[in-house]
Amino acid sequence: MSSTTAEPAHKLPPLTPGPHSRRLGQVAIIATLGGLLFGYDTGVINGALLPMTEELGLTPFTEGAVTSSLLFGAAAGAILGGRISDAIGRRPTIIGLSVLFFIGAVLCAITPGLTILLIGRIMLGLGVGGASTVVPVFLAELAPYEIRGALAGRNEFMIVTGQLAAFVVNAILGNTLGHLDHVWRIMLAVAAIPAMALFIGMLRVPESPRWLLSKGRHDEALAILATLRSKERADAEHAEIASTLRYEESAAAKLTPSAALKQGWFVKILLIGIAVAVFQQLTGINSVMYYGQILLTESGFGRQAALIGNIAPGIIAVVGAVIALWMMDKVNRRITIITGYTLVAISHILIAIFSNVIAPENPIRPFVMLTLIVIFVGSMQTFLNVATWVWLSEIFPLKVRAFGMGFSVLCMWLSNAALSFAFPSLLAGLGLTGLFIGFAAVNLVAVVVMTKFLPDTHGRTLEQVEEAVIDGTIYPGKGAVAASAQS
Repeated sequence: MSSTTAEPAHKLPPLTPGPHSRRLGQVAIIATLGGLLFGYDTGVINGALLPMTEELGLTPFTEGAVTSSLLFGAAAGAILGGRISDAIGRRPTIIGLSVLFFIGAVLCAITPGLTILLIGRIMLGLGVGGASTVVPVFLAELAPYEIRGALAGRNEFMIVTGQLAAFVVNAILGNTLGHLDHVWRIMLAVAAIPAMALFIGMLRVPESPRWLLSKGRHDEALAILATLRSKERADAEHAEIASTLRYEESAAAKLTPSAALKQGWFVKILLIGIAVAVFQQLTGINSVMYYGQILLTESGFGRQAALIGNIAPGIIAVVGAVIALWMMDKVNRRITIITGYTLVAISHILIAIFSNVIAPENPIRPFVMLTLIVIFVGSMQTFLNVATWVWLSEIFPLKVRAFGMGFSVLCMWLSNAALSFAFPSLLAGLGLTGLFIGFAAVNLVAVVVMTKFLPDTHGRTLEQVEEAVIDGTIYPGKGAVAASAQS
């Protein structure tokens, strides 16, 4: 079977509204609570760190350890979550992650000192990393190809919504209860609420039909598809997925992670996946999200004003995510991602220029810097964040999809952790100007790499993407890509 014949799946019956489409929407809302927790638990440190430091007597080194411990835990959670979900299923894995989220939040809130705090942060990291791998894969596997980008992209929308919620909670608590020694504990404890909601909700959510088919459980897969599609569409998708699984076996023998790593086509797409994941972190976006209060005080804001100023990047991130979801199934992923890195590099250059030419004592400086940071975050969220997570959830073959995404996201989290750990030192050593010149240079390299190597997945079923990856026709300059871009 050649992917040159794998144009958008006109052979599938069209999508129709009905109870099945409402059910699909409900499942997506429940699953993306994992994204909400991802966002809240990574964003809450932004406002909790300073009061936490004062109560626990943290040093600059232990501040970095508290912040990055979650991220190193997320790196482990990404690869473990992918492997576990490939073995036992997407649904039970997400249920397990909800338990990690809850226990981690409680430990952080009641910690008597640094050790328990680090254990709680690592547990939260395992949950965040697992959710960052498994939830997008789960959504992509449930979604019809016509709306896959928008449905899978909802997870990134929930991530930034969670970060905004963290910034708002931090601002409210910091400005109303900031005189209390334990206010940061309340900030961290709030995350237990959506963790409980995720656990209860996932008990009523079905397993991924594609995962069930990969395990030979055809009757269960068809029964679940019939609750998420019209009967005619469910039958057709069931047949297409089963056909692709047979093709996968003939093309790549028994496709396990160890077997896949011996296949040149898989190593190639895995390396591109790693590049997509790592470059997304080297934009510096999460340094802004984690250290926003510190970055804004460096720009000239007071401590309390910086807490409130943090809300602006959070709001623009949500607005950007809404625009990105609208674009996701209208513009191909390749153009979106290349445009994103170009705009981000320009934003970095502007931040570097204005941080250098406006004197620190100038009262307009903090507002100019905040405006430029908002432009950076808006560019990132509109063109890069949603597209990156959707692309990663689509590009790998079914039997190693969670492994491929998990390994890519492992590298993403390691990059995130390393940059977040080093960020305070880099800021102190290079200043705003030097730091953002460095970010700009890295993102210009990303533009070149993505232009040369990034394949597009827009307008194809997951099965068509899989066939094109295996036979190599998905890459830039190949006929299949051109045909897909014209569709």
